[in-house]
Amino acid sequence: MRPDYLIVDGHSVIFAWPELRALHQRRTSLAREALARKLRDYQDWTGVRVVVVFDGRGIAVDAIAEPGEIQIFYSKAGQTADSIVERLASKYGSDFRLLVVTSDFLEQETATACGAECLSAEGLRGLLDEARAP
Repeated sequence: MRPDYLIVDGHSVIFAWPELRALHQRRTSLAREALARKLRDYQDWTGVRVVVVFDGRGIAVDAIAEPGEIQIFYSKAGQTADSIVERLASKYGSDFRLLVVTSDFLEQETATACGAECLSAEGLRGLLDEARAP
């Protein structure tokens, strides 16, 4: 069953994928942009709405969402992306089919308890490859 939303813990994926981790070592924004491009392609190919959450540093949660684009959230200083992912799963898990991507076991347990399905960062690679296949 295809999810309505794919919610991605961005840094969990960046640190799990060697090519993104290498970009992150050069400059964090390069890794974030590369992941966002891959997720944007997935959304375009499948129609599944994508939300990616990154750890941030600002005084408030920052959200970027242009029509037709993926939604990108940055946590505020002192807050982790995990907490935003968990809050989204809690708020929307009973109304939508959610697939949460994280390699954090505790975050997976929380999201599952909220009604979401979970996938590891490595599992996301397979999901993206599968969506691209003819």
